[in-house]
Parts: sequence; C-alpha cells; structure tokens
Amino acid sequence: MQSTGRRPLADDIAATLKAEIRDGVHPPGARLPTEAELCQRFLVSRATVRSAVKELDVLGLVRTQHGVGTFVRTRPAVRDGLERMSSITESIRASGKAPGHEYARRTLREVLPDEAERMEVPPDTEVLELRRRITADGDVVAYSYDLIPRELLPEQFDPEELNGSVFHYFEHRLGVHPTLGLARVHAVESAHIAWGRGASKHRLFILLDQLHYDATHRLLAYSRTYFIEGAYEFQLTRTTD
Repeated sequence: MQSTGRRPLADDIAATLKAEIRDGVHPPGARLPTEAELCQRFLVSRATVRSAVKELDVLGLVRTQHGVGTFVRTRPAVRDGLERMSSITESIRASGKAPGHEYARRTLREVLPDEAERMEVPPDTEVLELRRRITADGDVVAYSYDLIPRELLPEQFDPEELNGSVFHYFEHRLGVHPTLGLARVHAVESAHIAWGRGASKHRLFILLDQLHYDATHRLLAYSRTYFIEGAYEFQLTRTTD
C-alpha cells in the first residue's frame, strides 16, 4: 500500500488484501499473515486489522479458525443460478465436475404435520423420504432431504432403484417433468445437518427449501437442500426491467 500521509483505515486494508487475494498473492487455502504481522505492515491497531479481516470474512473471501489462523477460501466447486430450476447433478456436471449421490435413507412414511402444511397435502399423505449427500468429484457439496408423494411412484416400487439424480428419475423412470419451483432461501448454521465422513467440518449452509411442480401444478417433490457454504455458489442476474 502506498503512503497517503495518513494511517490506513480498515476499509483500505481490506481493499489491499482483496486485491492481493484476487492477484494470487494469497492463493486459495493459504493462511493470511497474522494479526501482529498485519499491524506491523500497516502500522495500525489490532482492532483495525480485525475489522478489515471481518470484512473479508463477510464477503466470503476468508475463513478464520480460532487458534489456528485466517485462511483464503477455496473457490466454490459448483456455480449455479437461481433464476432457472435445474438438476443439481447437471449443474455439477456443467461446472466440469463428476456428480455423485450417497443415499442414507429411502423410506416410505406419512408426512409430519409441518411437512403436510408446507406441501399443502392431507396429513395422512404417504411419501418417499430420501436423505442423500451430493458430491462433486467426490467432495460433498450439499445434503438433501427430499419427500416424493407415494402416488407418483410405480405400484411395485422398490426404493433401492432410486440411487442417482432425482430429476433424472422423474424424467426417465416416471415420465414427469419438473417445470416450476417455489423456493425459500435461508442461511443456516447447524451441527445436525451433515452426516458421514467429514461431517464435523460442515456447519454453515445455504438452505433451498423448495416445492417442485409439473406443468399442471401437480406437486412432484418437497426438497430441503443444504448447500455447503463455500462449496456451492449461487449467482443471481438482476436487471431494472
């Protein structure tokens, strides 16, 4: 940072560090200089340095591990848009990754009261409950909890036959086509969403709470998909039109 005759503010330090991250001075996964080193470099207090680093954290550029240090976040494994409803599998493939699915549960049961209310179905509606981890090149990017009305499924349905993309199963096995999604988006911090290997590392998520319909407005599925923060990035195009 060039001298301007004044002590740099937190915004100035954050801007300098953002530029260095962008230019690869601090590559993904690298640890930033310590607070003491940044204080010495910019001739500011620890409070100013912490404010600057906090801004980088809010922007999703770094993550802080208490007692270890602050690290540059790796780039998201998958990028997707919110404007168009699409298969997560296809989004992963479009990002140049190999999609995968690990199923923990495929169970037929009745809906719970809150599920019936969200789905707007009778309280005795039977559904297929799915719990799965979605991976990109073997790395978990999302945990999905899905409910599919039993009436959509074949009479002699075997839950084990559903072992990949739910959208692919809809299209190629059931002959139904999701055309509309009504979604709510939430930020979630929880130690109870993730499961399986590496689950303890996954606490921050973007939840897409979504109802899927076909062209006749028939409900096809209710999905709560928890995308791991930093592994899956949503982009939204906004215009003034």
